[in-house]
Amino acid sequence: MCGRMTYKRELDIAIKAVARACGLCTTVQRTLVTADTVAKKDRSPVTVADFGVQAVVAADLIAAFPDVPMVGEEDASQLRGADGAALRGKVCTAVRAIDPRLSEQHILAAIDYGTYTGGASGRHWALDPIDGTKGFLRGDQYAVALALVENGQVVLGVLGCPNLPMRAADPEGPRGCLFFAQRGGGAFQRTIDAAESTPIHVSAVDDPAQATFCESVESAHTAQDDSARIAQRLGVTAPPFRIDSQCKYAAIARGDSAIYLRMPTRADYEEKIWDHAAGAIIVTEAGGRVTDITGAPLDFSLGRTLRNNRGVVATNGLLHDRVIAAV
Repeated sequence: MCGRMTYKRELDIAIKAVARACGLCTTVQRTLVTADTVAKKDRSPVTVADFGVQAVVAADLIAAFPDVPMVGEEDASQLRGADGAALRGKVCTAVRAIDPRLSEQHILAAIDYGTYTGGASGRHWALDPIDGTKGFLRGDQYAVALALVENGQVVLGVLGCPNLPMRAADPEGPRGCLFFAQRGGGAFQRTIDAAESTPIHVSAVDDPAQATFCESVESAHTAQDDSARIAQRLGVTAPPFRIDSQCKYAAIARGDSAIYLRMPTRADYEEKIWDHAAGAIIVTEAGGRVTDITGAPLDFSLGRTLRNNRGVVATNGLLHDRVIAAV
């Protein structure tokens, strides 16, 4: 499937864990996200999904690789004690719908497994349980993102995108994509519930005027005015393709778009490793390039953040130098 499978077992376990987590997300979104919760800007459904996904994924990883720690976005402190009882009950219900064997104690311990600090030596997982919380609540795009980091380098990544159409040209067609890649093995796409996968490749566009670029829907995540000026400088005429979450990386990797800009919104912001690790390796293995806005490689060896990097630029590779120059 992927040529030489250096990380075959790790990738197989990661794919199964993310696929199971996507099932939890779909159930939570269908049963807990209502017109009322959206109108009230009630984030509780995505909170349940966040904790639930981290529990499901961590439990699978602990069972298979008990000595490999995990950098996760959540910990279980909010769920403990009398104040957390209601939320804890909802999380446990969501998790047990996927894995009935897990006790409340196991679920809380699995969530707390994500408190590792990361670093430059050894191996650790990096998980963003729900990337794109507002997309999740709107019924739009979000992703479950899991990566394996080895000695500061991302060596495999899996992105589960439950609402993403399998083909961008057929937005009303089948939805639910799972993307994966390992270093040196190429990048692939499959449906979440199927075993067959197909290789994906970045677009062959080499003229910025013919390119489309994607950016965050939420203006808080990227400086959209800066992106517009950069697009103008490059001669890009198409309107920006705005999409939530690491689905942007998937769009670059399979050729839906050629440029992804994440411009810093403030000088002191540090990107989190879980927001980029899985997407970055999938784009790279599909033939693209991912750097920060200065052209420097993303440095995943510094703990939980990319503190030596500013912003992110992902492209099909052919346009990368020109985009960096424009930035």
